[in-house]
Amino acid sequence: MKLRFQGKRITGLLSVVPRHEQSFVEDMKLFNFPEARSRKLMEVMGYDRHRLVEEGVCVSDLAVAGLQHLFESGKLAREEIDALILVTQTPDYPMPPTSNVIQGRLELKQDLFCMDINQGCAGFIVGLMQAFLLLEQPAIGKVVLINADVISRKTSPKDRNSYPLIGDAAAITVVERDPEAGVIHANIKMDGMRREALMIPAGGMRLPHSEQTALLEDVGDNNLRAQDHLRMDGSAVFNFVQVEIPPMVEGLLEQGGMDIDAVDWFLFHQPNRFMLQKLADKIGIPHAKMPMNVVEKYGNSSGVTIPMAIVENLRGPLLAQRFQVCLAGFGVGLTWGSMLMELGELGFCDMIEI
Repeated sequence: MKLRFQGKRITGLLSVVPRHEQSFVEDMKLFNFPEARSRKLMEVMGYDRHRLVEEGVCVSDLAVAGLQHLFESGKLAREEIDALILVTQTPDYPMPPTSNVIQGRLELKQDLFCMDINQGCAGFIVGLMQAFLLLEQPAIGKVVLINADVISRKTSPKDRNSYPLIGDAAAITVVERDPEAGVIHANIKMDGMRREALMIPAGGMRLPHSEQTALLEDVGDNNLRAQDHLRMDGSAVFNFVQVEIPPMVEGLLEQGGMDIDAVDWFLFHQPNRFMLQKLADKIGIPHAKMPMNVVEKYGNSSGVTIPMAIVENLRGPLLAQRFQVCLAGFGVGLTWGSMLMELGELGFCDMIEI
């Protein structure tokens, strides 16, 4: 599906990461696997360290801390917010919506549109699309998009296929109308037939949590996880990315009438360095134009990785300059989407630890 937006832009970005940092060397102690092979995995995939929440920390805690920082620093006024969109796969509760929890904890106005969206790796793209659509309403002048996940709490520490790359984080993106903003081109696709490539089997109504679903099982090669934990078919995900993402990005560039040279930065979801390198090579994107350093520093925080890549690599330049950027998210669902837009001259672009 091809989409087109105009007169909207991102005006601020904040990343929120837990202070607790854990190294891959520490992770190795949890695995029943030869250390030499683990270190080889570390080198190839780009693992180094990741940020993990402490026990009991939830998505609303990260979001509230980030918004309070913006309120207290004068970068955002609470009464300005007309819509609050939360994109997460790890809500505080099955009900009520976590966006309402955030609104209540911060005592934001009642005349506020709150929405939870259950999306993951493409969640930043999906969230921006929803924010742009809400800004078509005259009553809505400023949308706060929150991407946040605490996936580490749903990942087995004894599963080396998933645990070393998982990170917890949140991102807060302010989106507003701007009559001088250029055209934003976007596309989105979904394929639920391949939903089992990335999923947490238990915990919903189809398979409720129980003592049985919490039991650790050897799922092969001494990897231990329960049905309550994240399950990832690495080969299926890798093949999906290599097959589906290049034509999506190429189609987006054609849609926008641009070639690779006209794009300053390709800011993609960060599954791991190896996958991004292969993807860049297949599309023909110079590695220097595609940051690949998020997973090795913070871990894969699902829909947060795109704004994390922006803040980590461009926080200084984006305060004063504008760049032509291509954003792309792909993963759980399966869902894949991309966006071509101008980004820059932001009111804030920063990262905080909590």
